[in-house]
Amino acid sequence: MARYNGPKTKISRRFGEPILGNGKWLDKNSNPPGQHGAQKKRKTLGEYALQLREKQKAKYTYGVLEKQFRKTFEEASRRKGVTGENMIKLLEARLDNTVFRMGIAPSRPAARQLVSHKHIEVNGDVVNVPSFQLKAGDVITIKEASKAKASITGVVRPKNPKFSWLDWSDTDLKGTFITYPERESVPENIKEQLIVELYSK
Repeated sequence: MARYNGPKTKISRRFGEPILGNGKWLDKNSNPPGQHGAQKKRKTLGEYALQLREKQKAKYTYGVLEKQFRKTFEEASRRKGVTGENMIKLLEARLDNTVFRMGIAPSRPAARQLVSHKHIEVNGDVVNVPSFQLKAGDVITIKEASKAKASITGVVRPKNPKFSWLDWSDTDLKGTFITYPERESVPENIKEQLIVELYSK
């Protein structure tokens, strides 16, 4: 799932939300995916199915495999505070997600590739692990040698004011992970409490 290369619209239609891509086809065709999607009636899901669906949605959104997702949940449960909110904070603090949020890459898969190909530095050191957990005050930059590549700098966007937990300068190509975000600041439509209930069984 971390390297899902299948039809993105199919996944978006499964969940009824543009979790992969811009979801431009959702308004045109709201039927479930598949040859007989138009004849299918969406079933009323049971408690377990709803919980599993929410976990799958989170995994697709952040591009995380089951083992890594489980470890993130366990780390969240060990920390003080609400487990579900801690889990979202840890997912948001991943290096690939932060590169995407800062506007260095147009999508999370693209951000993952930038990190894996050693184009990103954290506190002056090259980090090629997409799941690297950032801490408050960490400085993220594009590697000096990579700044000359138009394929990288050409897609950089200005700072999005919605993400107040990040600071980014598209002129200096330098940003700071200020702090973990509050749950209400994270725009993803994920019901994390259902995931907590699923793992708590």
